[in-house]
Amino acid sequence: MNTPYYLKVGRASDLKDKKERIIYRFFEILPGAISWFTIFLAILLSWLRPVWISISIIAFVIYWMFRTIYFSFHLRASFQQMKKNEKIDWLEKIKSFPKQKEIYHLVVLPMYKESGKILKEALRSLISSDWPKEKMLIVLTCEEGGNKTAAIEAEKEFSDKFFRFLLTFHPQNLPDEILGKGANESWGTKKAKDLIIDPLSIPYENIIVSSFDADTCVFPKYFSCLTYYYLFQKNPTRCSFQPVPLFVNNIWQAPPISRIFAFSATFWQMMCQERPEKLITFSSHSMSFRALVDVGFRQANAVSDDSRIFWQCFLYYDGDYKVVPLYYPIAMDANAASSFFRTMKNVYKQQRRWAYGAGDVPYFLFGFLKNPKIPFLKKFSLGFNIFEGHWSWATNSILIFLLGWLPLWLGSKEFGQSLLAYNLPSFVSRVLTIGMLGLIGSVYFSVLLLPPRPFGLGKKKYLFFILEWFLLPLIMIFFTSLPALEAQTRLMLGKYMGFWPTEKFRKK
Repeated sequence: MNTPYYLKVGRASDLKDKKERIIYRFFEILPGAISWFTIFLAILLSWLRPVWISISIIAFVIYWMFRTIYFSFHLRASFQQMKKNEKIDWLEKIKSFPKQKEIYHLVVLPMYKESGKILKEALRSLISSDWPKEKMLIVLTCEEGGNKTAAIEAEKEFSDKFFRFLLTFHPQNLPDEILGKGANESWGTKKAKDLIIDPLSIPYENIIVSSFDADTCVFPKYFSCLTYYYLFQKNPTRCSFQPVPLFVNNIWQAPPISRIFAFSATFWQMMCQERPEKLITFSSHSMSFRALVDVGFRQANAVSDDSRIFWQCFLYYDGDYKVVPLYYPIAMDANAASSFFRTMKNVYKQQRRWAYGAGDVPYFLFGFLKNPKIPFLKKFSLGFNIFEGHWSWATNSILIFLLGWLPLWLGSKEFGQSLLAYNLPSFVSRVLTIGMLGLIGSVYFSVLLLPPRPFGLGKKKYLFFILEWFLLPLIMIFFTSLPALEAQTRLMLGKYMGFWPTEKFRKK
């Protein structure tokens, strides 16, 4: 199916028209330039106008404190709704929809070098789900240079457990592709269309496709819950469906910093589910196969394909596309490796790859210019929210933890002797301490979300889970702002990133 050419742009050089390349390149520069300008301006004003910057930082930390409190209420509400949804008999609820018997679930599992153990655990979770297996289509799509042995063994063991099971191998070095999840998944989904769906003449509107990582384990009622939300929508083909990602498969063996960022990612997504008008797709999620075909499948030349598929649909359907929060969990692996330092390196790389989602900014800004049918207010609201999110990601930790002292270090002697200079560090410290009370909620919900404690681990482990959260303020700059700044700087300078696959590691 023909799609607008601008939906396939991965970077400025993909555009043939010189003027369009310049515009897109300007948009690529924008996120990093504004983040660096913010930091530079803060340093400059701390030197030249210490009073101005001191008043600004006081206002900023107060805003940050109230924002933290505001989001904590969202986290609590999302958690309660998720627990409520886990108890509902969704199979019984969907009986009220006549079309429920016509729904098929297509599950796409792209894999690279994941072990057979991890892959089989994901497939067993699909078998254990409550959705009829005669209505499930599985596509296991393995990279040509990946763990073929594990893929072939999985096919032998599980191919007869579902209505259809397709194993594909994604070739390397195909033109107009970036080696990664998006290209691999696009390949496998296209093969499923040609080899399974079209020969069976299944209407695309009756297929819900779930994009999972190879380590994704579904909770028992995921597909029945998803089916209910899908059938409940007035126009389900114009929706994506976002579950709550829990990075808990190996949480008991992950290092403390890895656990903190695993739960932090979960909590951020839970809070985002309380603001569905600003929600975009992240990691594992589901959508109509109709929409996937309409937009020409996932971009094979984008690093952040999980969020990019939302923007593809949003632009293609003239803004008539949204993400529906499921308030239902799925489980994946926390970032862990064979050693502590390797894990820290991987945590940084994973944060950098997620932060490279700033590449969506030039994509949707250019798309907004090319599609005048999208209402301006919808463009501004959603676009500003994403842009502000990436700006905050790269700058907030630095501003919060440095600006309380910069005016004292760089300002004049007269300012250093003023009452404002004397009270600035203590005031910022007190406000941040109050804001840190939000950690109590994070500690509480992280303990509630833990899977059962493995045999051999004492109850004292829970105490370490609680105490390690107080490391968060100390590591925010190194594992949030710095990787985000690097990602935006690479985009700004045209030093484009490739796809970095997160290592999947579990101790025996």
